[in-house]
Amino acid sequence: MVIQVESKENYGEWYLDIVEKAGLSDKRYPIKGMNVWTPYGWKIMRSIDGFIRDELDDTGHDEVCFPLLIPETEFKKEKDHIKGFDSEVYWVTKAGDNELDVPLVVRPTSETAMYPMFSLWIRSHQDLPLKIYQIVNTFRYETKQTRPFIRVREIHFFESHTCHATEEDAQRQIDEDLRILERIMDRLCLPYFLLKRTEWDKFPGAHYTVGIDTVMPNYRTLQLGSVHHYRTNFSVPYDITYEEEGGEHKHVHQTTYGMSERLLGAVISVHGDDKGLIMPPDIAPYQVVIIPIISKKNTEEVRLEAEKAAIILRESGIRTHLDNRDDRPGSKFYDWEIKGVPLRLELGARDIENKVVTFARRDNGEKGTISSESLVSGVRLILAEIKKDLKAKADAFQASSVQPIDSFDNIPERVVSFPWCGSEECGGKIEEKDIKILGTPYPHVKHEGRCLICGKESELLAYAARSM
Repeated sequence: MVIQVESKENYGEWYLDIVEKAGLSDKRYPIKGMNVWTPYGWKIMRSIDGFIRDELDDTGHDEVCFPLLIPETEFKKEKDHIKGFDSEVYWVTKAGDNELDVPLVVRPTSETAMYPMFSLWIRSHQDLPLKIYQIVNTFRYETKQTRPFIRVREIHFFESHTCHATEEDAQRQIDEDLRILERIMDRLCLPYFLLKRTEWDKFPGAHYTVGIDTVMPNYRTLQLGSVHHYRTNFSVPYDITYEEEGGEHKHVHQTTYGMSERLLGAVISVHGDDKGLIMPPDIAPYQVVIIPIISKKNTEEVRLEAEKAAIILRESGIRTHLDNRDDRPGSKFYDWEIKGVPLRLELGARDIENKVVTFARRDNGEKGTISSESLVSGVRLILAEIKKDLKAKADAFQASSVQPIDSFDNIPERVVSFPWCGSEECGGKIEEKDIKILGTPYPHVKHEGRCLICGKESELLAYAARSM
């Protein structure tokens, strides 16, 4: 029996329905917000992790793995940082029957774990730049309603940390991070805004923060990650210094760059439809599924040809699954549509006779045939078209989601843009309207106008939205 998927028009229920029916995560683990990664979801996340590793390795970063627990003494060294995270951290105060002399924080992020070690690792200018990253779980006590991948208490997290001799070199690292981001998001077919956060919303301890935001089907925004320039705000309290060629000791300038499993939440939300997931080809566990169309007269011939096609595609590097289950083709179609496999190939007696394979695209439902002789090139061409079309469709939706406004009366359910003077006083009055200022475009784009609150001339264009 085919069970219908919730309509995407009801985004909240649709999202939970898709996560469950596609087998991405199991929320029944007995700690709220700490979900089990099931095989299909974990395969997708591992692909995303793989892209991140490739990009970081290719740009001179080294992968590390730091301990989960952070001593309270280290965690509290940067006063703004502790103030920003204090309400979200999990504390370990006991080991066996013994009370700990120094309470331990369960890692919410890794600055305070890494930076005491950086002060030991870095001695001279020859040790710079230091560029490391890790892909680990972080823990934050989320008090809002949890949602798989989007709002959880145990977070699958990527973070890079770098140290530089000068502020200018640290800024060059920020620029490199954004180029890395562009390549990763291209593989996920995801659009995004780069918005410099307000002073009151930047990462605790940062000089400035650039948020990475995408728009969900309900026109709320989801922050996928962020890039931070710290200057010396952490190197001073953690005494991370280097000796210049002339012998003078200086504090390093630092950056971080982080993204989380929200990337998967965005892929589900942005690309999926009323039939289920639509996986971008680069991250699909299976890029192609082959369905043999068998009858009693041609069972062995069709199965043999389907196996040959699967072998040819796999040997060419195309991730392919041959569905040989004893089930009706229609039921198989439904199962793989839910899981979002980009391309379905059907092979029956008539296809074999005509020396073709029938295809169906998951993204737009287009059907046709590929010559058996050009199977690999034909499949590659269609996968490339799927990727291009998914990205174009998502880009168009994100662009259409932004609506300029000239007052805060009847704020639409959209991302809104408006001139703003940049002051915290006016920002506070804007956010009293039940909308959050996401920031201003990064890099800065000059925009002439008058602040909608105080009327002062301004060169800032602000974006605001209701967030997930």
